[in-house]
Amino acid sequence: MNKGTGVGIGPTAAAAAAAAQKQKTMMHRVDTDIASIVDNFTQLVNVARVNDPPVRNSQETFMMEMRAARMVQAADSLLKLVSELKQTAIFSGFASLNDHVEHRTNEFNQQAEKTDRMLARIGDEAAASLKEFESHYYSSAQRTAETE
Repeated sequence: MNKGTGVGIGPTAAAAAAAAQKQKTMMHRVDTDIASIVDNFTQLVNVARVNDPPVRNSQETFMMEMRAARMVQAADSLLKLVSELKQTAIFSGFASLNDHVEHRTNEFNQQAEKTDRMLARIGDEAAASLKEFESHYYSSAQRTAETE
């Protein structure tokens, strides 16, 4: 990831692209599963007509069972998709919260480092000023007059 470089795709853009791709995949799964349920139900109703020849009825029974099984599979796939969406909603909230906490921690660490550098600089300046004041004091005319 290109954190903080300003060039290319950053973590936010990459996450948005991944979310868009995941949404597209899920929508495709929903469309496919619903189309399968509708198609199999239509075929199930068409095959459910009562005919006289017993061989034909056993073939139709097999077709009805097969179509019903396909409908159950498509419905199960939709239920799994709903479960996956719920998990994504729950865990993406935690992930974004963790990202926010990590970002704020980094900001505070940078601010602490900046403050430490500033305090060190102020301490160095104070020490230099104190030495300068001491040298002026010890070399001043008033100081030498008081010691005599």
